[in-house]
Amino acid sequence: MNIKHIILFTVFMLAAGKASANDGVYFTSGSLLVPIHETDIAVKKEILTISLCDDGMAHVTVDYEFMNNGAEKTVEMGFEAAPPYNSGDELNRNGGHPHIKDFTVVMNGKTLTYNNMLSVSGKLDTPYTGTGFTEDGDFPDNYSYVYRFKAHFKHGINTVRHTYQYRMSTGVGRTFEVPYWLTPAKRWANRQIDDFTLRISAPNTAKHFMLADSLFTGREFRIVEGKGKIRHRKVWDGSYVEVALRNGTVEWHGTNFKPEDDIDIVSADMYINLDEDNPLGTFYDRSENYVIWPMGMNVNKRIARNLPYANRGYVFKDATLKKYFSQFWWYMPDPSYQPSQKDFTPRELRLVNRGE
Repeated sequence: MNIKHIILFTVFMLAAGKASANDGVYFTSGSLLVPIHETDIAVKKEILTISLCDDGMAHVTVDYEFMNNGAEKTVEMGFEAAPPYNSGDELNRNGGHPHIKDFTVVMNGKTLTYNNMLSVSGKLDTPYTGTGFTEDGDFPDNYSYVYRFKAHFKHGINTVRHTYQYRMSTGVGRTFEVPYWLTPAKRWANRQIDDFTLRISAPNTAKHFMLADSLFTGREFRIVEGKGKIRHRKVWDGSYVEVALRNGTVEWHGTNFKPEDDIDIVSADMYINLDEDNPLGTFYDRSENYVIWPMGMNVNKRIARNLPYANRGYVFKDATLKKYFSQFWWYMPDPSYQPSQKDFTPRELRLVNRGE
C-alpha cells in the first residue's frame, strides 16, 4: 500500500525596492528538496549546478540520489516559492511564479506532471485567499506560489533530476546576486548530504563572483572546465572565495556534508569596487545590469570601450592598455582570441560604439 507524505521543495524569496538608494531587487533564492517529516528517505548524493547567464537568469540543475530504506511510497511534493515585492508584478492566481521558468522534475526516468496553486506560506494544504499585498503595497502578504506533484519512491535508490530557471537579484553595488538555501538538507532522514558537489558555471560568457568560504572547509574549489581563477580573500564583512570564470565551471566536492548556513553567490563588484585604488575595470560583467563604478564618475572612454575585449582575453599590443588591464585579477589573457563583436551583448555594443 502506498503511504502519502507531503514534502516541500522550498524556494525562499527575498525582495527589496528597485529604486531605493541602498536596496536592490530580490527575485528568488534556490533551495534543496526538503521534507516536513521523513524518517525513511536519505539524500545519498546531490550534484547542484548553478549556471550564471547574461540574460539575468540563473539556470539550476539538481541531480539527486535518494535512498528509501522503507517500503515503497507515494510522496506528495511541492515547490514553494514566496512572491517578489516592489517589483511591479501582479498576483498570479493561477499559481505560476512570475520569475520562475522551465520547471521540470524527472524521477527514475519519468517526467512528473505538476499543478500550480497559491497557498498560505509554509502551509501547502491551505489555499491563499487574500489580496496579495499589504496596505502600503511595499511588502508581500503571507502567501506562496506552489508547484505540486506526486512522486513514487521505490525501495532502495531513486534518482531525481530537477531543473528550473529563476531571475537573479540585482541592487546598488551588485550586478547580480544568487542566494541558495542548503540548510534544509538536514531535514532528511540522514540529516546531511552524504556526497555533495556544487558546480557554478558561466556558459558562453564570463562571470566574476564571490561566496563566503565558511561552509567549504577541508577541500578546495577547483576549475573543472574552461578558463578560470580562484583565490581566497578577506573583505570588510568576512572571508570569501573569489572566482573569475570564462566559459568555465568551478566545483567543490565534499562528503558527509552538514550545511550550517546557506550560500549567496554575489557579483564581485559588491566587494572589490570599495577597496581597490582605481575603480574603473576592477569588475566587469557582460549583462545589461553592469554599470561602470562609481556611477557618474568621469571615465576614460577609450578604456571603457576596450573592456569587452579584455573580458574575452584579448592580448593588447598597445602598451598603455596592456598595462592597465594586466593589473586586474579577472583579466585572463588568451593569445588565441581574435577580436570580434559577434558575441557582444547589446550593452557591450553600446559601450564599444559610444563609450556608455
